Amino acid sequence: MKDKARKPTTTPGSEPPPPEVVEVPERWSVQRKTELVLRLLRGEALDAVSRESHVPAHELEGWKRVFLEQGARGLKTRSDPEERELTLARAKIGELMMRLELAEYLIEKRGLADEWNREQRRPQGDK
Repeated sequence: MKDKARKPTTTPGSEPPPPEVVEVPERWSVQRKTELVLRLLRGEALDAVSRESHVPAHELEGWKRVFLEQGARGLKTRSDPEERELTLARAKIGELMMRLELAEYLIEKRGLADEWNREQRRPQGDK
């Protein structure tokens, strides 16, 4: 007589608990990403952080790279020449706008607004 392997019978409610399912968010908050990156920078093993957080190692590496690049950019003491020129141009525009507003105010205050408007409408060749 052959021994048949018997399937263990289970009664309702006696099933083994399902393996623990960890919910991984679809999007990670900046704070949570920062915490994980800082763990890597402190020397924790990439595979351990990846396994514990359920984030692929390549994604953690990407977050770390971006974190370091942005941090380095924030520590720059000198800006690019184009950025410096843009800042100076904006300052000059602001100064000229204030002068124009002041001139318009003084013209209006002195009652010369009508004469000023006539001058502005006259073609360049007529002056």
